[in-house]
Amino acid sequence: MDYMRIILRTHLLLLLRERITVRLLLLRNSVREIDISHWGSLQITENYMLTHGGARHKGVFSRVDYRSRHSIVVHPLSLRSLQHFLAPRVNYVYYRDDIGNISHLRTGFRKVVGDFDFDFDSFISSDMSDALSAIPAAVHRNLSDKLYEKRKNAAIEIENTVKILIAAGDHDKISKVIDVLIKEFAKSPQANHRKGGLIGLAAVTVGLATEAAQYLEQIVPPVIASFTDQDSRVRYYACEALYNIAKVVRGEFIFFFNEIFDALCKLSADSDANVQSAAHLLDRLVKDIVTESDQFSIEEFIPLLKERMNVLNPYVRQFLVGWITVLDSVPDIDMLGFLPDFLDGLFNMLSDSSHEIRQQADSALSEFLQEIKNSPSVDYGRMAEILVQRASSPDEFTRLTAITWINEFVKLGGDQLVRYYADILGAILPCISDKEEKIRVVARETNEELRSIHVEPSDGFDVGAILSVARRQLSSDHEATRVEALNWISTLLNKHRTEVLCFLNDIFDTLLKALSDSSDDVVLLVLEVHAGVAKDPQHFRHLIVFLVHNFRADNSLLERRGAIIVRRLCVLLDAERVYRELSTILEGEDNLDFASTMVQALNLILLTAPELSKLRGLLKGSLINREGKELFVALYASWCHSPMAIISLCLLAQAYQHASVVIQSLVEEDINVKFLVQLDKLIRLLETPIFTYLRLQLLEPGRYTWLLKTLYGLLMLLPQQSAAFKILRTRLKTVPTYSFSGGGDQISRASSGVPFSQYMNHHEDDDAEDINITSSHQGINFAARLQQFENVQSQHRVQARNNVKYSYTTSSSSTSKEVKRSEEEEEEHKPPPSSRSSSVADNSRPPSRSSRKGPGQLQL
Repeated sequence: MDYMRIILRTHLLLLLRERITVRLLLLRNSVREIDISHWGSLQITENYMLTHGGARHKGVFSRVDYRSRHSIVVHPLSLRSLQHFLAPRVNYVYYRDDIGNISHLRTGFRKVVGDFDFDFDSFISSDMSDALSAIPAAVHRNLSDKLYEKRKNAAIEIENTVKILIAAGDHDKISKVIDVLIKEFAKSPQANHRKGGLIGLAAVTVGLATEAAQYLEQIVPPVIASFTDQDSRVRYYACEALYNIAKVVRGEFIFFFNEIFDALCKLSADSDANVQSAAHLLDRLVKDIVTESDQFSIEEFIPLLKERMNVLNPYVRQFLVGWITVLDSVPDIDMLGFLPDFLDGLFNMLSDSSHEIRQQADSALSEFLQEIKNSPSVDYGRMAEILVQRASSPDEFTRLTAITWINEFVKLGGDQLVRYYADILGAILPCISDKEEKIRVVARETNEELRSIHVEPSDGFDVGAILSVARRQLSSDHEATRVEALNWISTLLNKHRTEVLCFLNDIFDTLLKALSDSSDDVVLLVLEVHAGVAKDPQHFRHLIVFLVHNFRADNSLLERRGAIIVRRLCVLLDAERVYRELSTILEGEDNLDFASTMVQALNLILLTAPELSKLRGLLKGSLINREGKELFVALYASWCHSPMAIISLCLLAQAYQHASVVIQSLVEEDINVKFLVQLDKLIRLLETPIFTYLRLQLLEPGRYTWLLKTLYGLLMLLPQQSAAFKILRTRLKTVPTYSFSGGGDQISRASSGVPFSQYMNHHEDDDAEDINITSSHQGINFAARLQQFENVQSQHRVQARNNVKYSYTTSSSSTSKEVKRSEEEEEEHKPPPSSRSSSVADNSRPPSRSSRKGPGQLQL
């Protein structure tokens, strides 16, 4: 290096390497153990740890390579041998290296294994010699003795020695004594040594007294480490030593609180009962120290507590609850502020199998809840998330406690819980149907409290989230939960209609499916929600269309719920509006069978439901006022799908002449079982208070001739043995044979016993003229209505024939053979040709006067 070019005051790192040509032997450790048997024999074991203090070897040492290179010439840095002088009368000698190789020496031979004269005392370090000089050898021996009394006496000697050193101010020697106790005893592989080290460290602390605080960093860690010792007696003496140390230092002890707490947490579940007892004594002392100290840091302790709260061991849980209760009782420690960190753990303990732990956890939670009620500022949000999860716990007591807390939070928190309303509602609704009555009562109270709170979306209230929760709960197996979910939807619709309509597509299908619910209460509430939505015209149309679609898809829904759905909608919405919309939809229905069934159901509801009395009153005036006429015409279009519905509508509207014409227009195909069933129902309805006006009109047969004709027409359609026939015939027998208005030619002849058939034939020409006159009565074109009815019924007849034809073509081949066989049998029994020609002649004969049709009538 050219030093002339280096700038003045430049700093350079200079590395000097020196070659060492001598051996640097370091004695790391030396232990001599002497065992004396009962018979006076001695066994001496000496352990030496020698290392080379020079440069470290590069790579891996290979004994084979070493011997091959230095078999002749010895390397100057190698330790080839070690000489040791044996005591007299040694009869059995062996040595063992660190990898387990054992070599034996025969008695009487002096084996030289090296030229290094080892002296045990010469390798003791100066620090250790200072410590040993302060502590007599007898004390060392007694400190590691098996007997507790000897160890205790040795500890007393160490305590006195430390007091002397403190008085002399020799702190260095005190530190060296502590190091000896740690290295030679506390960390010894021998259990008795470790026991002596622990009691010795406690004795040192007692001897230090007020000066002990500056040595705690040396004394306490090895004691805490002994808590995990494999030997239960060592763990016991560790508790004892730390107890004595804590009594001396008191408040200075807080510096190691987390480490001590963690160790005590583990010892509380120790398998040894004595260790548990010692740990409990130490735990009580530590609690006293913490409650008295002003140096305790709750912020540093809470993470450790939160971590330990998930432990399932009952002893550890009891230990944790005890500490939480103690810390909460200290006025200067704000445990309430950190409650969200360990609240879940406390709720988890409520389901513990131990009754004592459940009781302690419940007591702690009750205390915290009382503090929350009295505290002006509480973090409700974080705790609300925990309570919502615990409200669905399988444990009954946990659910009750969680729902009770939620109830108090809703009352106290109010606006602070706006963001958590959806989660809280999701926890409350299932609890409303809980099997435990106490939970149901609290859940209902909480639900009402929550629903009464008035908040706006601008305050963070999420209408969509609430609707989503309510929609999910509509699929619950419990009726009470479904009812409350619908109440929430109804409440939101009343308070926040605009926001709810924005999410209508998300809940509409679910609401429609709820119409098939097994509970009447649920169905009625669903209808209220639908009615609230249907206040808008577009949503009203949407509702009715989907309702008809559901009836078409599920026939059982129409049978089970059709009446209650239609009646409730008529109450919630305008009955006339509902029936008009239904009629418009059914008028264009392609499924004729469904249309007929639906019209029959609507007609029966119209005739019987008390809620539709106003609508029936409007129809009674169809021939008088415009509103009734328009309603009659609107319903007529869809009522054409059912002949009996048309007849009922005409009787209700007092259009008796048109009802008679409709009856005469019926053909054989129309008179089937379904028709007769509907006719039977109508005859029985005629005897109800709804048709009182009609029965009273029979008192004036001269004025209501077409009513009589209609009723007699219905009587002719009924089988004579049916109950309905007898009911109607009995009613007609009560019709007086005279007119209250003074009579007339018609009534006089009718009352003289002229048969009704002759009466009808006598006035047929006059009736035809009357039909032409009254075919457009009050703007109702009955002729057009009759044509409309016939067109619809012809469609039904064509469909019925197609169904029969389809059934015939799909029949089996065996059935075809049977039909052919029956035809052959008929051929054998045919009458002679003369009789057949006469029957044909009868059929080709022109119709009689009574069978000819007049204007607006259908030939029968």
